[in-house]
Amino acid sequence: MNPSSIFGFIGTIIGLVRALPQFIGVIRAQKASGVSVDTTATSSIVSFGWAAYGSLTNQPFVCLATGSSGIIFFLITIFSLRFGRTVKEFKVAPLWLCILFLSYNLAGENGLGLVLAVSILAANIPQLWVAYKESNLSDLSLGTWLLSMSDGLVWGIYSYLQHDFSIMTFAFFQLSTSGMIVILKVSKSKRHGGYESKYP
Repeated sequence: MNPSSIFGFIGTIIGLVRALPQFIGVIRAQKASGVSVDTTATSSIVSFGWAAYGSLTNQPFVCLATGSSGIIFFLITIFSLRFGRTVKEFKVAPLWLCILFLSYNLAGENGLGLVLAVSILAANIPQLWVAYKESNLSDLSLGTWLLSMSDGLVWGIYSYLQHDFSIMTFAFFQLSTSGMIVILKVSKSKRHGGYESKYP
């Protein structure tokens, strides 16, 4: 197994599990305080976009990792809506779905890869905003965002070995925005006396 396959395999494992702590947390708590459904819906859309890109570019690790996380993010969206979030929060998700379809229809896999490279900003910025704005982040999973940081790091190394600029750009933005969300989660948890620590 060559180095890029090793990092692809690790990235696939992270992709399979990174959204699970948030999913388990929402199911267990039956509420979704601090969770952005705009981010979870956009993450689902972007993940399925990456799965398509992985299939088009013959990168099965990318396809498997992102397809599985897309399913979990979709389920988080459904249950978060059931447990208190509202459809009114959807601002980026429907727009980004249209942008991904247009980019592929106009420029094929290269256009899709170009837009997917910055899609993580569309996915993570709503969560970053909710984490900044809301004081109660009790149901926002620290585990998911730590895994998202690891996701960015591993796919960054993979993209360097594969010379794939689209994945490299994604990895940089995934690492940086997820890191900011982790900082907000930890700082607000400490400020509120650690009341958030009972959830994953």
